This record gives sequence, structure tokens and C-alpha cells, in this order.
Amino acid sequence: MTNSLPSLIAKRPLVLDGAMGSVLQQMDLTIEGDYLGRENCVDLLVRSRPELIQSIHESFLAVGSDAIETNTFGANPIVLAEFDDEVSSWARKLNREAAEVARAACAAHATDDAPRFVLGSMGPGTRLITLGQVRWSDMLQSYTEQARGLLEGGVDAFLIETCQDLLQVKCAVNACMKALDEVGRSPIDVPIMVSVTIETTGAMLLGTEIAAVVNALRGYPIFSLGLNCATGPREMTANIEYLSLNWPGAVSCIPNAGLPVLVDGRTEFPLQPVPLSETVGDFIDRFGVDVIGGCCGTGPENIRLLAQQAQQRQRSRRDHSGWTPGCSSLYAPVDYRQEASFFIVGERLNASGSRRFKRLLEAGDIDEMVSLARQQVREGANCLDLNVDATGRDNAADMGEIVEHLVRQVDKPLMLDSTQLSTIEAGLRHAGGKCIINSANFEEGDEKFDAFCELARTFGAGLVIGTIDEDPEAAMARTAERKESIARRAIERAVDVHGLAVEDLFIDPLVLPISTGMDDDRRSALELIEGVRRIASEWPTIQITCGLSNCSFGLKPVARQVLNSVFLWELMDAGLTSAIVHASKIQPMNRIDPDRKQAALDLIYDRRALSAGGTGLPANIDDELFDPLQAFIDLFSDDDEAAGRQVERTLSLEEWLQTHIVDGEKQGLVTHLDEALQKYTALEIINDHLLSGMKTVGDLFASGQMQLPFVLQSAEVMKMAVTHLEPHMEKVEGSTRGRVVLATVKGDVHDIGKNLVDIILTNNGWTVHNIGIKQQIEDIVQAWRETGADAIGMSGLLVKSVMVMEENLKVLNEMEIGVPVLLGGAALSRHYCESHLRDIYEGPLYYGKDAFDGLRICDLIADGRGEAIDAEIELRLAKRAAVETRVSAIQERDSSDAEAADVAMAERSDVADDVPVPTPPFWGSRLIEEVPLSTIYPYVNTVALFRGQWGFRKGDRSKGDYQHYLEEEVQPIFDRLKQSMADDGILRPQLVYGWYPVAGDGDDLVVFDPEDHGAEIERFSFPRQSKRRRLCISDFFRSVDSGERDVLGLSCVTMGDEVSELAAKLFADNAYQEYLYVHGMGVECAEALAELWHKRMREELGIDGGDSPHVRDLFTQTYRGSRYSFGYPACPDMSHQEILFRLLQPERIGCRLTENWQIDPEQSTSAIIVHHPEAKYFNV
Repeated sequence: MTNSLPSLIAKRPLVLDGAMGSVLQQMDLTIEGDYLGRENCVDLLVRSRPELIQSIHESFLAVGSDAIETNTFGANPIVLAEFDDEVSSWARKLNREAAEVARAACAAHATDDAPRFVLGSMGPGTRLITLGQVRWSDMLQSYTEQARGLLEGGVDAFLIETCQDLLQVKCAVNACMKALDEVGRSPIDVPIMVSVTIETTGAMLLGTEIAAVVNALRGYPIFSLGLNCATGPREMTANIEYLSLNWPGAVSCIPNAGLPVLVDGRTEFPLQPVPLSETVGDFIDRFGVDVIGGCCGTGPENIRLLAQQAQQRQRSRRDHSGWTPGCSSLYAPVDYRQEASFFIVGERLNASGSRRFKRLLEAGDIDEMVSLARQQVREGANCLDLNVDATGRDNAADMGEIVEHLVRQVDKPLMLDSTQLSTIEAGLRHAGGKCIINSANFEEGDEKFDAFCELARTFGAGLVIGTIDEDPEAAMARTAERKESIARRAIERAVDVHGLAVEDLFIDPLVLPISTGMDDDRRSALELIEGVRRIASEWPTIQITCGLSNCSFGLKPVARQVLNSVFLWELMDAGLTSAIVHASKIQPMNRIDPDRKQAALDLIYDRRALSAGGTGLPANIDDELFDPLQAFIDLFSDDDEAAGRQVERTLSLEEWLQTHIVDGEKQGLVTHLDEALQKYTALEIINDHLLSGMKTVGDLFASGQMQLPFVLQSAEVMKMAVTHLEPHMEKVEGSTRGRVVLATVKGDVHDIGKNLVDIILTNNGWTVHNIGIKQQIEDIVQAWRETGADAIGMSGLLVKSVMVMEENLKVLNEMEIGVPVLLGGAALSRHYCESHLRDIYEGPLYYGKDAFDGLRICDLIADGRGEAIDAEIELRLAKRAAVETRVSAIQERDSSDAEAADVAMAERSDVADDVPVPTPPFWGSRLIEEVPLSTIYPYVNTVALFRGQWGFRKGDRSKGDYQHYLEEEVQPIFDRLKQSMADDGILRPQLVYGWYPVAGDGDDLVVFDPEDHGAEIERFSFPRQSKRRRLCISDFFRSVDSGERDVLGLSCVTMGDEVSELAAKLFADNAYQEYLYVHGMGVECAEALAELWHKRMREELGIDGGDSPHVRDLFTQTYRGSRYSFGYPACPDMSHQEILFRLLQPERIGCRLTENWQIDPEQSTSAIIVHHPEAKYFNV
């Protein structure tokens, strides 16, 4: 049929309509009259207001839609039943009526040259099978009823859209095929289109990534696969690209009008029609997208522009050669062919072969089953075999319950193993990923074999086929010829009759024991090797697997490991691609004793004498009675069983005490402390052993061999030990190492560095009086006087805080106080402290690089060795002076250039002044009170978090080892905090942002009234470079002399007070490691929200076309324009925060300015947003 939907798509991209819901939300509809008493049941409007629905359809058809979706997004019986049973009973008729309304709209606009099509919309509903909210059978019945109505109304295709759960997709696809089959039609007649929803997290709602989607759905007769809803087009880039490279059918892209924002209590979609259409058009060019349209927030204007793109753009040809077959968990795919390995199927979740699992099954201990599954994953399993067949139990119920838990808690595919069809199906109904069925065979003829194939087709699963047939004497194929013959029969029937892909078939040529000594078993291994070689040669894309451990049945465990391992490598060499094994029991060939390896090979290849029926004696054997089985067994003594046992570390009591501190090990600490109290006093334990451990910790940290989180873990153990020993210590005046007052200076809210100093000093015998943040010098002095402290420590993060420190030192001079002072903080340099500030202060003044440097200085002060530090400082200053003398001579030669630069200071830079000014969606400011954490987390800069905030540094690890360390040890911490902070409401993201008319005036940026663009209301002054391009931020905007107005973005974001409060509590509770994690998480999430919102603001201006699709690239400014924060080189004046606060009023989200113009709470940040393409970070 020339006017068919596939025919049109073959010529150019198909254009769908926009958002029916967005249009309806703008209308004043009544509950009784329009919704028939069911509030917001929009599916009823086809009955109560068919003319309204048809007019909306026609509004999209009039501007260029090729196809419209029926108003049936929620019109299936399960969803309608949430209103009442009566409307649920109307489901089939409502779908038919909706299709007829849409068909009438199309008839009014269709021509011979421009046919119009009706797509039957089938939404996800409100319940998910994977979460156990609805049964597969109920959802299948519901979708089938909906599909029947849509077919009766005359739809041209089904559109299963906004899919959030792979099981829901599978169920809906099967429902469509069932309804088609009932009327003698097929998916070729009425195509099935599928569109999944990928959230801003980069995955579907349940965590499924796009690769797993393709993997799980590739075997179904799906005409097109794509994305809709949740995000704008830019966020879809990476996933659309993946589909273009890996999905064999048509690819669709139906985005929202940007990411939704909550503005004054209502949801808005900020992306304008032009940038949306241009981005989608770019997808046509780059990725060959075949179906385009609009989702939430899109209207006729969006569709008009998209229709133009469909006519103007030329699709690129897609190359699918990189596709690799595999299976998948709910979350991610796993290739069948593993590079440099084999597809490892873990064998331990098997009631028939594992006593441990059988006990867990009988006890109903799901948690331990999950733990056993995870253990196999850690050992290297790519897939997990699950067999629950046990006499006297409801196997189907067991399979369903266990699979329901495993799929959500273990990120590996499942191989469902049973001889019972009902048991297999029960598991498949709970598994959203692509499973493997184990197994089909011909033992009961074609009928049962066909039933297994139908299950595989229905659920899109792989299928293991054993080489067993109906032969009453020898059903299990023993010879290579029989194995190949049965494999051929199975492959031809599975592929030709049932339409299964050959690459999804696993042939199991059967492993039989070679350990019995029986003549019938002697050749089993070599026949299997030959059978594998033949099958692999005949069908090179097929998978070949086996249950490996059968070969060594009855042997000692150590002997079994050797034989299994050697046999596996021989099978792999012949073409085996997979094996069901205990992965940790397989040994590399280079670790197996050569004699044992050779003996195993002799056994595998039956190297008995020819006269005894073997294949011939080994080269070094001439005894005709030689038995390779007995020779192999004799190589393993009883002593071998103990060889693999782990030897427990043996340490002296004193070594244990130090080890507890160094390793941060709490287990056994109290026992060892109590034992030590029988030998030493409490103070001796602390001073001679525990503090010795802390010294080791300090040395390891200083040399880069220990990461900061583990230092804090050691400090927690030290605190725990001291707390346990305190009741055994006499309170002796002066028993402390010394006393220190610590404070963050006036106006500064950052306390992480100061608190780390507190932790290290406290756990090394010092008494610390930590008086907190934003401390006036008068309060610091008062604390010093009250405590009689030996030293004062002052900390601060920002440049302004260094100025405050200098003022504080002068005040101390005026008070004639000469107590030793330690200074530290990110903005303070050692040289500035030891030269300029040391000259100002009349008492001893020292710079602490980090907490352990502070400890070293304090210890030297306590020991009366301050002159040692002074000598270090004098030596550093002398070396610095010598260098500066040489540099000054060079600088004198350049003085003439500097004078010329001074003359040029007033000149404007060469920044382009004719860049088109984008139009913002509004003028003034807006309050955003809710931003889902799930949209923020992907923008967390994990490099800054893991290395900077948490201190997990590379050290002397290789790049690969460091990456593995981060994935195994650090990423789980991040994942845990993401979940807990979301669940507990610790992070409360809010922001204010806005757009303001501006113009440059020399070095100033003039801000005008959002309503009266001629009235100046504020003015920023920025520094200009004295050399290079003489850049100044004001140059990136239209000049005030031009008479035009440019646009400036402003933003202020916060994570709220709760995260700071939690960090403070953790610190008070001595949970130092968790304190570090929580504090860093809050800071980086604030930065992530700022990064996310900067992206949103670029989208609002329509300048996001150059954005990298990869979030990590955004951290290196792979986008147009810049986000500048006050205090950084291009805009160093922190007092400009006052201007931003007057414009945006961040007090609405709980933000406050300190005396130093820092934002409180600490987990907040502000910025100015510059759109100019040349605006990048620069120094002045």
C-alpha cells in the first residue's frame, strides 16, 4: 500500500502531534459536564466532548502532523478502574470512539499526496509489574481489551508510549499481538511502535539504561523504538545516538519542551519552539531519526517547525554493525561473547545442586539468597542460573517470589532453570530484563520443545537447548555425531518455525562424568570436545554452553577444581562460549601444577592403551595397564584440602592495638583493650600504643598512602578506644598534651578544614575547644582566656577571610596578646602567611598546610621546640628571596611593556560586539521551590567529590587500578548517600533565578529595570586584564552606546540547612568519616544544582545547541557562554553579592549573606550567566 505509514517513513521522517494534555490543561473544563463526574479523566472527553478532541487533533494536522495519537493514554481497564468500575467497563468502547474521532480528523486533512495516520495511544498506567503493583496476567488482559477497541476504531498503528517498566512494554506488545491475531492480522499490517521514558538520571524510572532496553526488546516485532517525555531533546542525545547505532528498526524522538520547572505552584516547560525543533532536526541529520513529534509542553507551533525540519533535513544512514547479542538484567545488558573469557553462569542458586541454596529455599530466607547471588557476581558471574525445583513445594510460586527480589537487587541477568513450563513462566513474568530459559529438548517430542520456544518468543528470552531426543535407549547424546544431529534439528525448528534468533540459542551438548571409571564414560570428554567443535563450525553465531562440574563428579574438591579448569580451557579452544560454573573455583592454566594439568589432559582424552579401548598411551608411559583416571586421583592427597585455607593474621597484643588504629578496625577492639588493661595502665595504652598507631596514620597520609576517609575512620576507632579507657584513667591536671582554641573567622561559614584539625588533634592527645564558624576576634580571645589554651587556630576559605585574619592579628597586637597562632585555609598561601602576616603579628605565627601539619606544629610547640619551626621558615624565606632577586631583574626589562599596558587599560577588548542577543522567556526573577534530586545527581562532579571533598586520591595506583578502586569502594558510598539523603529529606534543593536587561559601560555592567528597560537599577564593576586580550566581563554585552539591551542571567541555589545540621551532629557524635562524606555531598550537590540550572537557562535562551551530550564535559565548559561566581578571578569583588541579592531576593529560599558576603547555608552558590560565545573563564 503506497500510502502506508512505513512507506512514508521510507521517504522522510514521520511527524507526530504535540501534547494533548498540555492543550487540555489550558481549558476550563467542568467535572460534571466534561469529565462525567470523574475529575481529570481526560479519556472520557472523546464521549462527552468529541468535537473538542477532534478540534485539537485538527490543530496539529493543520500545521503539518502526519499522524495523531488517539486520546486514550490512560484508557485501559486497570487505570479506568481507579475512577470506578462503570467507566472501567467502557474501556473497549472508549478506545474505539477515540480512534473514530481521530480518524475523522485525519479524513478532513488527508490527500493523496499527504495521507494522515491514526496511532492508538497506550500509556504506562499507574502500576508497575516489576514493583509488584499489578500481575502480568491482569495487565495483559487490560492492554488486550484496549488494543481490541483501538483496532475496531481503525488505528493504523499502536503507540505504546511513556514506558517506565520493561515488563510493561513486553506485556503491552504481547497484548497487541494477541488482539491482532484474534482478527487475523499481524504487526506487519498494524505496526507496533514503542517509546520509553528515560529520566534525567539517564535511565528509566526503575533504573533501566537504554542498552538494556534495546537488548530486551530487540526480539519483538516492534516497528519503531524511541524516547518520549521526561526531558527536552538535548538530554536525549546520548540515548538517541545509541538507538541509531543499535536498534534495527525505526527510531523515534518525542521530547518535552525542555525540563519541567515549578513556577509559582505551576509546572512550566521553558524550551522554546525554535531551539527544540533545531535540536530534533540535528538528530535527523546526525542519527537518522525516523519519527519526530512533541510531548509535554508542546503545541501547534512546535509541530509546525518540526514539520519543516522533516521536509528540509536529510537522514544519515545508520550502521548497526557494532551490535553485539546478549541478555540483560533489569538495569544493564551483558554480551553473550565475553572478551578474553567465557560467559560465566553462576551455578549456586540451584536447589538440585547446592545444599546451601536448598536450605535457604526451605527456610524462605530471601535475603540470604540475594546475598549468595551477589557473592557470585563478585566472583565474576555474568549471569545467574536459578533452579527452585524441589519435591513437595510450589515451584512456580518459589520461582516468582525469588525472581521478583533478585531482579531488583542484583544487577545480572538470570538463567531460569526448570523442566516445568509453569515454573519458568512464573519467573519470566517478574523479570523485566532479557532472561535465558534453561532448557528445552526433544525428550518429550516436538510439543514440549515448541512450548519452550513460545515462552522464549513471548518474553523475548534466550533459550538453552540440550542435545536430548526421544530415543528410548540413549536419549542423551554421547557421541559428537549425535550431539551435532540433535543440535541441527533444534536450531532449524527454533529459527524456522518459531522465529527465534540463532544468536539467542544456547546449545548444551551435555557434559557427562569421566570420573566413574566405567567404560561407557571414558570417551565422554573427547566426544564433547569434538561435538562442540562441529557445532561451532556449522553455526558460528550460536552460543554453546554446558554444566561443567558434571565431568568431575565424585572426586575430591581440589581434584575437581583442576579437572574442571583444564576441561573448560579445552572446550573453549574447541568453540565453547559459555559454562555454568562456580566461578571462583576455576583456575588459570598458569596456576595449575604442570603434572596435574598433564594428568587431567590424559584423563580428558582417554589416553589408555589402544588395547584397552583408549586413544593411545601418553608419550612417557609404556604400561598397557595405565589408567589415566587413577593416575590423576593419585596426584591429590588429603593435605591438599588444607592448602587453600586462609591463615589468620597472628599479631602480638601491642601490634594489635596499633593495627586497630591504622586499619580503622573496630571489630575486636574492646577485647584487645581489656586484655591490655591487664598489662598496662590506660594512659600507657593511649600514649605508647594507640598514639603510635595514629602517628603511623599521619605518616601514611603525608606520603599519600592513606586516603582522608580512612584517616577519619582511624580517628573514630581512636575516639572509641579512648572512650572505653576513660573510666580507667585518673583525672590528673595537665595530663593533656595541650589545649587549642579553633575557630573559623568572622563572615566565613566553611568549617570542614577546621573540623579535620579538631579530629586529628583530639585523637593525638590534645584538648580542642572548637568554637565554630563566623567567630569575631573578641569571641576567640574570650575562649582563649577561659580555657587557658596554648595556641589559637584560625581558618577561612575565601580571600576576604585572609583579610579578616590580618585584622585579627592586629587586634591581638593591640591587646598585647602573644599566644602562638596557627592559620590555615584554601585562600591562604604559605608564603603570604610566613612573610607578610608573620611580619605583622608580634607573637609566634605558623601556617598549617593540613591537619597533620597542624598536629606537627602543635607538638613542637608543646615540646618547647618552636625554634625548629622558625628555622624551617627562615630557610624557606631565604630561598624565596634569592629567586625573587633573579625574577625582578627580568621584570625590570619588561617595565616599558607594562607602561604601554597601562595606557591600553581603558581600551575595550576585541570581543565581538555583534553577537545576536537571545530573547529570554521572561524578565525579572522566579522562585523554584522544588527540583527533584534525581535530576540533580547526574550533574554531581564525582571527580571533585571523590578526590577534592572526600580525599580519595590516586596516589601511586595505576589509572586502571584507581578507577577500579573508585568503582568498588567509593561509588557505593555515593550511591548510598544519594538514596539516604533523598529518603530522609536531608537535601532540600531550591533556587531563585532571573533575566535582566543590561548594557556594558566601560568596565561596568549596567542593569536596567525588567519592566522599564530604560531605567538603571543596579551596576556591577568588573576588573579588566592589563595584558593579553584586556578582557572584562562587561565586554561580553552590548554597549550602552548602542542603544540596545542585552540579557544577563542571575541565579542563586541552595541545598538548605538540613545537610549542615546533619554534618554538625555527625561531628558531635564522633562519626568523623560520615561527617566528611555528608559535608562534601552537600557542597557538590549545590554545585550540581547550579550546573543543572545553568543548562536550563541556556535552553531557555536557545543557545544550548553546542552543549556536549555528556554531563562530565559540561564541567570543562563544553557549552556556549559562562557561569561566573563572585570571588573568582574575572569577578573577584565579593560585595557584588549584595547586588545579586537585591535583584533575586534569595532570602526567599533561606539564603543569607555574612559580613564577608558569603552565602549561608554553606551548601549554596550564586552566579551570573553570560551568553556570549567568547565568554570563558579568564584571569585578570
